[in-house]
Amino acid sequence: MLLSLNPLPEAILDVRGLKVAYGPVEALKGIDLSVRKGQIVTLLGANGAGKSSTLNAIVGLIGKKAGNILFKGRDVASLSPERIVRMGMTLTPEGRRIFPSLSVDEHLLLGGAAHSSRSSIREVREDMLERFPILRERLHQKAGSLSGGEQQMLAIARSMMSSPELLLMDEPSLGLAPQVVDLIFDLIIGLRDRGLTILLVEQNVSLSLEVADYGYVMANGRIVLSGTADELRNSTEVQGAYLGA
Repeated sequence: MLLSLNPLPEAILDVRGLKVAYGPVEALKGIDLSVRKGQIVTLLGANGAGKSSTLNAIVGLIGKKAGNILFKGRDVASLSPERIVRMGMTLTPEGRRIFPSLSVDEHLLLGGAAHSSRSSIREVREDMLERFPILRERLHQKAGSLSGGEQQMLAIARSMMSSPELLLMDEPSLGLAPQVVDLIFDLIIGLRDRGLTILLVEQNVSLSLEVADYGYVMANGRIVLSGTADELRNSTEVQGAYLGA
């Protein structure tokens, strides 16, 4: 047997049989997905398909009815969000969830709370300010006074302050002007190029498939289709439902 010259990277995240219910309503009905190291994997689907519930369940923000969530080989399904962050996985939530009365710098320091030393926090903070120079200019400004694009950059930088190996992103382009969306996606590509692994939920399906390596399509709490970004882009089902063909 010949070995592949370009073997697939190992999975950093494996989700198996994930079920989530809100009261009597089952939002996730047995989700299976994998995210491999160094890739951008996108979750596609209409509103209400279960995409955000999937991300929130993975990082421990909502309870699970059943299933396993293996992060770096360890089942984290029963761990708290704080423990999961310290292990190297974090979420940039939908709607940014910034605190309007706190400054940009205070948000960064909150995001760096997972680090055990002040020197580590200072080092990562400086890295974020290099990567997001507009935040350096706004460092002592209240976050509520930032533009939508600046708030999204702050939300990403706050997530990155914990030095994650896996970043989950929920609708990073929501409510942003087209030129700002391009900037945010350039940042996402830059993060992947630095070795970060990303699981992305995004309303802009065309743009998601441009940057992603692999994707899953969700409907009614289930995975109904999966494949490489090229395969999904050329799929008649995806074209008809999401790309306007």
